[in-house]
Amino acid sequence: MSDASRQIERLRDEIRHHDRKYYVEAAPEISDLEYDRLVEKLIALETKHPELVTSDSPTQRVGEQPVAGLTPVEHRLPMLSIENTYNLDELRAFGRRVDKLLAGETVEWVVELKIDGAAAAVTYEQGRLVRAATRGNGQVGDDITHNMRTLEDVPLVLVGRQAPPVLEVRGEVYLTNSELVRINQQQAERGEDPFANSRNLAASSIRLLDPRICAERHLRFFCHSMGYEEGLNISTHMEFLRVVARLGLVPTPHAECFADLDAAIVHCEELIERLHELDFEIDGLVLKVNSFAQRERLGNTSKSPRWAVAYKFEKYEATTRLEGIRVQVGKTGAITPVADLAPVELAGTVVRRASLHNADELERKDVRVGDVVVVEKAGKVIPHVVRVEKHLRETELAKFRFPKKCPVCSTAVVKDEGGVYIRCPNPQCPAQIKERIRYFATRNAMDIEGLGDKLVEQLVDARLVATYGDLYRLTADQLTELERMGKKSSESLVAGIDASKGRGLARLLNALSIRHVGNRVATVLAEHFGSMEKLRAAEVEELSEVNEIGPIIAGSVYDYLQSDYGRQIIDDLAGLGVNMESPRRAKAPAEGDGAAAGVLAGKTLVVTGTLPRRSRDDIEELIAQLGGRAATSVSKKTDYVVAGEKAGSKLDKARQLGVRVISEDEFDALIAGGGGA
Repeated sequence: MSDASRQIERLRDEIRHHDRKYYVEAAPEISDLEYDRLVEKLIALETKHPELVTSDSPTQRVGEQPVAGLTPVEHRLPMLSIENTYNLDELRAFGRRVDKLLAGETVEWVVELKIDGAAAAVTYEQGRLVRAATRGNGQVGDDITHNMRTLEDVPLVLVGRQAPPVLEVRGEVYLTNSELVRINQQQAERGEDPFANSRNLAASSIRLLDPRICAERHLRFFCHSMGYEEGLNISTHMEFLRVVARLGLVPTPHAECFADLDAAIVHCEELIERLHELDFEIDGLVLKVNSFAQRERLGNTSKSPRWAVAYKFEKYEATTRLEGIRVQVGKTGAITPVADLAPVELAGTVVRRASLHNADELERKDVRVGDVVVVEKAGKVIPHVVRVEKHLRETELAKFRFPKKCPVCSTAVVKDEGGVYIRCPNPQCPAQIKERIRYFATRNAMDIEGLGDKLVEQLVDARLVATYGDLYRLTADQLTELERMGKKSSESLVAGIDASKGRGLARLLNALSIRHVGNRVATVLAEHFGSMEKLRAAEVEELSEVNEIGPIIAGSVYDYLQSDYGRQIIDDLAGLGVNMESPRRAKAPAEGDGAAAGVLAGKTLVVTGTLPRRSRDDIEELIAQLGGRAATSVSKKTDYVVAGEKAGSKLDKARQLGVRVISEDEFDALIAGGGGA
């Protein structure tokens, strides 16, 4: 091999390495300028030695001439469509069918984003890109190799030396929202019509005959499935995603695996809340059986695999004008920008406000007062701004300046280290006090009935309440002086506040608005330490060793408990008689339950459905109080499932696994009898 050949191969490998770091791992090691210089150096060498130019060189992504036409390509394995579900009941019904077909086997589920783009299959032989095709009718698609070669995150040669002899990856060609904005600005400058959405533009671009036009549009590609392969020895979908990433392809992001469908569904609901973080469109989520062996046994229908399902949610879009941007201060001091919109109908309601989430997102989307914006509502999520229609920006608009001081208390704001939120660090800020008191009274916290938003506003504005402890010092006479508060309602509220003293450690920890501590983390800490005294004595290292508590949460809890502010709050509440022990460690059971403490020690119970007398939270709290574990999913280790009306997949799973199912009355008999069968 000549020196020129060695130099060219070294440069190609180096460029491919940096392509992977940038597109796959999102962790670039060099600047754009340094990368461009590597490419320029390679181009110079190939120009000097044209006999060494190969079709898989990073310099050869764009063909010189348009192709004559799109050639039909028969898929070696059919590209099936996925069955759709539109609500959780339909999703659970699909899960029950899978469980039935697999006769009680444990099934792991993978949750992925359903990218709203154009389906494509890309084939590699001996690690080199040889063919790419559209889905077509599922049996035959169109050859789009010339266009797929222009996508920077579709490697022309797979990374490393371990590529299988044949590998077909399937995925979605898509366009980011920010790229659509850029393209539409160009369209406006040329006097041409803008493109309506990213999906249609991606689908039409990959079918263009001239790859040079496709290359200008900076399309992207996510891998989500495996097609035909030879020599790839893997057994699960999560393995497949890891392998394609190692080979230099980009797997679908935010994919996670769960031990059962219930846990996967919880994740789906959480993921939908984070849609605003994405710079590309999705039209749902996909749930897949992780095991390839189980997929083989489940098989396919004539149209769809029996091992995958799409959970689609209603998405609504509207275009309106942004009339203003203001900021709100939350209970932990986070300052959140909110868009004031010209009223527009969205999903059957008139929308006047939308979330802008944080300063970084405001900057990334370049949202300015006076802009025409696209607003989206998906599922139950509050409306958010998707993108700015910059091609309709007729004049230069001023950038929004995020406040340097808190808009309520004028304290200088600070940005989270390594985070995205800008906060007011003053815990005495009236806006934070109001939000904290509101949250303190909510059902999963101290559950103070009658302490609503308007009353909290009055209490803080009248300077009757500045801390949690002030709530417990309120008198009925003070409350009757407030608007719309009579003697009876005042006495009732005082009684409700007093009753909240006995909620226990977990509820209290959740109520305190400690950063990174929600209902689940509070419960874990309460069960592990049992009392506030032991929790306060724990060092960061001890906290971080608790199951489900990582170093970030541990640091946040420790800082709060050891701060002057945190110590004063807790000492004050303790002096007022607020219970700071876990109910699980209480010496006596809840009044009226007639059971001895600890009768469920060592037993795992799952509560499902609507129970006649207690709420699910109440019965789970009682299980913990009696020494048992209230789990969220059914497994072979579950001792009992307490089932009420409309019990869903958990009840079916219990029957399949032979787990004993009991009613609320049978549960009462169980604990009254000392926990025996």
